[in-house]
Amino acid sequence: MSDSTTGGQNGTAGATAPAPLAQAVSLHLEGKRREALEIIEAAISAGQKSAELLSAEALIQYELGLFSEAAESYRKLLALQPGHPAASLNLAICLERTGKWKEAAEAFASAAAKDPGRVEAQAGIGICRLHLKEPEDARTAFEAVLAREPGHDVALFGKAVALQMLGNADEATRLYRMVLDKKPGSEECLTNLIGLETARRNFAGVQEHAEELLKLRPTSAAAIEGLAVCAFAREDYEAAAAFCNKLTEFAPDQYEHWFNLGVARQKLGHQEDAAKAYLKAAKIRPEAVQSWVNLGVAYQEMGETHDARGAYEHALQLNPELSDVIYNLASVLEQEGAKEEAEQMYEQVLTRDPDVLEARFRLGYLRLERGDCGNAAEAFRVCVDKRSPWPEAQMNYALACWNTGDLANAKQAFQAVLSSDANSVDALRGLAAIAVEQENFPDALELQAKLIEHGERSPELFYNTGLLLHKSGQVDDAIRLYKEALAEKPEFAEALLNLGHALNDKGQAEEARMFWKRALACNPELAQGYF
Repeated sequence: MSDSTTGGQNGTAGATAPAPLAQAVSLHLEGKRREALEIIEAAISAGQKSAELLSAEALIQYELGLFSEAAESYRKLLALQPGHPAASLNLAICLERTGKWKEAAEAFASAAAKDPGRVEAQAGIGICRLHLKEPEDARTAFEAVLAREPGHDVALFGKAVALQMLGNADEATRLYRMVLDKKPGSEECLTNLIGLETARRNFAGVQEHAEELLKLRPTSAAAIEGLAVCAFAREDYEAAAAFCNKLTEFAPDQYEHWFNLGVARQKLGHQEDAAKAYLKAAKIRPEAVQSWVNLGVAYQEMGETHDARGAYEHALQLNPELSDVIYNLASVLEQEGAKEEAEQMYEQVLTRDPDVLEARFRLGYLRLERGDCGNAAEAFRVCVDKRSPWPEAQMNYALACWNTGDLANAKQAFQAVLSSDANSVDALRGLAAIAVEQENFPDALELQAKLIEHGERSPELFYNTGLLLHKSGQVDDAIRLYKEALAEKPEFAEALLNLGHALNDKGQAEEARMFWKRALACNPELAQGYF
């Protein structure tokens, strides 16, 4: 802060010094700034508006932290004495302190015009231009300072910041390192280097500067944030959670700290703790959509579908266009049994983006489940056309086609499943059933034999295979398979009945009658049409 007052402020006022100024100087020397200011303000109010009084008023106001008042006093001084050697610079400094960057820059420029050799004015212009997000102009101002004083710390640091904003990371790093060589404990340099290396994804550099800063200031949020970034980058979520938790202790009202803590906990599978962190973040910044989205995911993972639904609905109130959230809400509605609403939500997703195949798959599944097989088949057809292989979609497409009587496409889809998974029992079972329906008994037998080879032990499979063998004249094999079915399900009336027929065909009438009686005992309705 520059001053232009004369002898009176050094305590050597002569007899010609105005009495108020002398009194103020005396009080100021005793450390009684406010009392000194009151004397000067009273004199100015009484009409004694001299340059010395205005300068003294402004200086004491500055010392007391009354920067806006000091700026106003310097304006009055400049109105009274436009060529005052220090008023423009001091006005600029006061405006800078109040964050009035544009006005401060203009005042610094005025000071520089009056005294081109004054590097403080050019440095001030550079600082203001940085705050005004004008890095190119800031760089020019700092270079003007460095042309006169190549080692000027403020100008070196300011130019580095300007270059960082302009995307010249290498040159900015070089300048920061020059400042650090001169001032090894520069927290500002280390903090900016952490940000710079984070943007470059140079996590080794982030770690180095963060650890160095942490030694200087163990509670440095910038250092701990840097270490958290490194932990996330190497997927060390335990460390990331620990760093983020520490940040919430240092700054409990900082949204980003709670949100990142939630992410780390969620990555660890600690959904309940993640939900608590996301709730904190949402309370701090209710309009932040992502915290509500992630909260919904955490609740959904916990099986808390009611709370998940509430979080997703809140997110959609903030931004109705989030297709992924609409999809998540639809899946929650499906879990809760609200299947009609779920279908509508999946349709909304597809209206916004027809290529969200997971939504189309779920839509097809819900349609298939309620018997709308034609529309289900269409949904699954798009899925298998867009993504291949997709065995689950192929299987459901096959089932939907089969139920609509489209056996050709059903068969083709079942075969596509087998191309992806030669051991798919469901696909073999479907093909076998189609072969039976088309009375293609050789294929049906071959497919059912493969099912048995794959370990299928259902009584229905043994019975159906036995029936096919019986129809094709392979009675002994049919008897064996009917008995296999009955071993799995002793009260299987149809198997008992047809085993009787097969034994009768072999001339074993007495044994056949025994099985027929057992069949009637299990299902008396089989007596219909006996006579």
